[in-house]
Amino acid sequence: MYTASENRYKKIKYNRCGNSGLMLPAVSLGLWHNFGDTGIYDNMKEMCFTAFDNGITHFDLANNYGPKAGSAEINFGKILCNDLMPYRDELIISTKAGYYMWDGPYGDGGSRKYLISSLDKSLKRMGLNYVDIFYHHRMDPNTPLEETMLALSQIVKSGKALYVGLSNYNGATLEKATAILDELKVPFIINQNCYNIFDRNIERNGLKETSARLKKGIICFSPLAQGMLTNRYLCGIPDDSRVKTDGRFLNSSHITEEKIQKIKKLNDIAEKRGQTLAQMALSWLLRDDTITSVLIGASKPSQILDNVKAAENTSFTEEELIEIDKISIGTNS
Repeated sequence: MYTASENRYKKIKYNRCGNSGLMLPAVSLGLWHNFGDTGIYDNMKEMCFTAFDNGITHFDLANNYGPKAGSAEINFGKILCNDLMPYRDELIISTKAGYYMWDGPYGDGGSRKYLISSLDKSLKRMGLNYVDIFYHHRMDPNTPLEETMLALSQIVKSGKALYVGLSNYNGATLEKATAILDELKVPFIINQNCYNIFDRNIERNGLKETSARLKKGIICFSPLAQGMLTNRYLCGIPDDSRVKTDGRFLNSSHITEEKIQKIKKLNDIAEKRGQTLAQMALSWLLRDDTITSVLIGASKPSQILDNVKAAENTSFTEEELIEIDKISIGTNS
């Protein structure tokens, strides 16, 4: 039977999520990859144990994480039931719905029917009565925003989620959604969006500025750009990389010679800082007070240990920040 480390709360920093009362670890564990049917269950357990032993209290899922869709929640549910349930009150567990999950007109989007049905299925897969955070996973132009927000309100009032979040929203839609949720007195506290040294879209679409102004938290997924901001691609594309074994979200067209040269230059900066490239990429995000947490993925426990260290050094010189911008997005500002 698993027993958590007594020193787990001495390993990592916790940040307040917007202006809410909830604190999240600077580094959270995402179960997007490596927790589905193709993963090794004992390895999944060890990654969860390593995360929690080092202060990572937040485990992030979605209804369609796998493969196959739903299997990550099933596997995490087994780990919860067999080992982590004694620590349930110390855990933040989140899940989402918004992308395609099942056939027919009610298994995708932002309808009241889909969101409430999906969460019920997620809770059953994980063996839980509630999740701590439930997200609408994407904007849905085919569903009135009021309908989606009312569904989130009902989910909280029913006791099936303590807080709600929005994922993959832009700044303008976030502003409209916040006004509705505030009127309904729904505890909306966090946005989850892709953000990393290479992907600055939330800076361009207004999400980052709007979230900060409205005092909502931001948690970043793909903080390592699907592995590009690690040492995996310094010498090209390895045979066992995600590019070769999966290719759905990262493929060879992304790993150009120009991109490899940028990765090498960023790695040089990281080495001068005494960090791995992955650690620097996470530290670059965590230096910003508007960022609550970064969602790491992992295929083995050692990667989690390496990434947790990123929270130890989040200070950058102005020269480092200018050089990172120059390399990654071609600016001097």
